[in-house]
Amino acid sequence: MKQMTLNGSFSVEGKGLHSGKIITATFEPADENHGYKFQRIDLPEQPIIEALAENVVETTRGTVIARGDVKVSTIEHSLAALYAAGIDNVLIKINGPEMPILDGSAKEYCEKIEATGIIEQEAEKEFYIVKQKIEVRDDSTGSSIIVLPDDEFTVDVKVGFDSPVLANQFATLENIKDFPTEIAAARTFVFVREIEPLLKANLIKGGDLDNAIVIYDSPLQQEQIDHIADLMHAPHVKVEEFGFINDRPLTSENEPARHKLMDVLGDLALVGRPIKGRVIATRPGHALNTALSKKIRKDIKRQDIQAPVYNPTLPPLMDINRIRQLLPHRYPFAMVDKIIDRGENYIVGIKNVSIDEPFFLGHFPQEPVMPGVLQIEAMAQTGGLLVLDSVDEPERYSTYFMKIDNVKFRQKVVPGDTLIFHVSFMTPMRRGCAMMKGYAFVGEKIVTECEFMAQIVKNK
Repeated sequence: MKQMTLNGSFSVEGKGLHSGKIITATFEPADENHGYKFQRIDLPEQPIIEALAENVVETTRGTVIARGDVKVSTIEHSLAALYAAGIDNVLIKINGPEMPILDGSAKEYCEKIEATGIIEQEAEKEFYIVKQKIEVRDDSTGSSIIVLPDDEFTVDVKVGFDSPVLANQFATLENIKDFPTEIAAARTFVFVREIEPLLKANLIKGGDLDNAIVIYDSPLQQEQIDHIADLMHAPHVKVEEFGFINDRPLTSENEPARHKLMDVLGDLALVGRPIKGRVIATRPGHALNTALSKKIRKDIKRQDIQAPVYNPTLPPLMDINRIRQLLPHRYPFAMVDKIIDRGENYIVGIKNVSIDEPFFLGHFPQEPVMPGVLQIEAMAQTGGLLVLDSVDEPERYSTYFMKIDNVKFRQKVVPGDTLIFHVSFMTPMRRGCAMMKGYAFVGEKIVTECEFMAQIVKNK
């Protein structure tokens, strides 16, 4: 799959939930591998902040990212809409300290994205593939998020409050494409009993009945309710029974749970890559959501690339017979057993390392270790298949090393290991020369990596 960006620009305007200021945010297309970035155009140097989990500095009633002293808050609704649309690269120019709250949902963002359109870019989309259980929890609140391996991205959210109006609810998103119709219109919510403390904390100055669901679930005198309305610069509302005091009805019975799902999605966008996995969130909040994103970001930064998924029960894209048609190598120098994946710019190959390999006779008899140079040779043969599979009559060509750079051997390879090679073009092939980056994995660990140049030459 390819990376995506907007087909043009669009803007939204409205109050900031916490500042109360009128703010305009303009979404613009961005180059490949740009990611999500916010630019504070109201400040002299117009600083840019990357929307990544490590830049999160606050999570009270919204997600806040910062670069130094410069902050942008309440970013989760816009990021949820971009993430759900499959957009990878966008620059958001904003003339204030937070995103406009609009009607408290992501509906307008989704509508503007659909009207503007999305275009495909050249670079491959990078996923974070969940291969084992990931969990974060807060034992003090009973909150937890578990992420399990899955072929797609799905989210289940359970919420529970000590409230006679909003107790236990559940929401699910099985198909990310359903976000605009199933989740986007769900509004943020607040309990009446929370409003005055939030105002004293210098928050929700822009909140009103048009941009949040307001829940009355704890007895208050009418004078207290009127006092809160005055603090919010809102009209007085006579409340006689517990419930939702908005004029606009709920979009669904579980609208609060759907909004929590939206928040989970927006905060997971801070991973910087789309996720393949099943998310199960119990009583989530921005602090827990971003803790999960930070945990995944640490795993991503631990190594440049994830190990490709290898299921030995699936038929290969190229078996050994096809490989022998493309490569001239024969025993004892045939180093690739099969190809399991192939994209426009990358290829994934497999080498099963057996004790019967001839080089183990001398390297080393008492402690057999696969020579690093042969790992690079196997990687290069995999890259040769990437090059040769893209030309007509590949059997009439051969590939030759021209240069090897930045070689790193991280862990020894021994009999019984299965080497997984991921080789990709670093630049487009020109004049028969290809610059490639290769990684060799055993399990989830990188054992070898290097950059190399190869030339494709027509056989005489």
